[in-house]
Order: sequence, then C-alpha cells, then structure tokens
Amino acid sequence: MSTGVRPRILVDADACPVKEEIYKVAFRHEIPVVVVSNQHLRVPAHPLLSRQVVSDAFDAADDWIAEQSAPGAIVITADILLADRALKAGARVLAPTGKPFTTSSIGGAIATRAIMADLRAGGDQLGGPAPFAKTDRSRFLQALDQAVVAAKRGL
Repeated sequence: MSTGVRPRILVDADACPVKEEIYKVAFRHEIPVVVVSNQHLRVPAHPLLSRQVVSDAFDAADDWIAEQSAPGAIVITADILLADRALKAGARVLAPTGKPFTTSSIGGAIATRAIMADLRAGGDQLGGPAPFAKTDRSRFLQALDQAVVAAKRGL
C-alpha cells in the first residue's frame, strides 16, 4: 500500500562513514539523497544526489535535516538528539552502524547519552564507541535497504 510519499534519504554527512553504501542503495532503488554538511564535501555527480551545505553554526546541519524530516524521509545520523527530532517529524532514522532509532528506543538512547555526559563532566574516563567495523557496514546496507523498501511501500 503506497501513501504517495516519495522516499528520500537525508544524510548527516560531516562524520558519516557509510556515504558510499548510501549511494549504492539509492541508485539501486532510484531514490534521491541529500548530503547535508557544514563544509563542502565531494559528492558524485549523479541526478539522484544533491549536496546541501549549511552554515558552520552549531547544529545548523541538524536543524536543516530536522526541518526536512517527514514521513517518507530516511535520516542517516549518529546524533541521538537529531534522531529524536526526525522521528517526531515522522521520518525513519538509522545510525551508520545499521541500528534503527525508533520511537520506542529513542527515550532510552537519550537517557544513556545524558548519563554518559554527566559521567564525563564528573571526570570519569570512559571508553568511546567501538571502532567502526566491516560488520557495521554490512548491517547498515541491509538495514537501509529494508528501510527504503518499507518507505516505498508506505509502511
């Protein structure tokens, strides 16, 4: 059942390690991608790909993506607060590791983020996220493909 909403992918691109994978899925499904960044990034010349360079103001890329988020949009970001804003606008959201952010999981992610920030502010030495791995790339490709198929069906 199609809703008539044309899917598109919005990429929080400044630190995104899976841009090539996004392009591959977009080309296969023939859906547009907007690469959003605070600086000029190289984007392949292709009619489905566009670049949106925003100011270097704090959260300018996040603000632009949140404003463009809507049903049919698939947002790619590791930023939990942007994920929350995009979900509230009706978009699907995936982390570059392939982990989906959902309305049922985002509250816990925000709480964990706040706890970790408090611990760091208190001087605790915490390890960062695990290094990005080949399995993350593979999981992302599969998750993005599934999200695109669902978005095209209007599910």
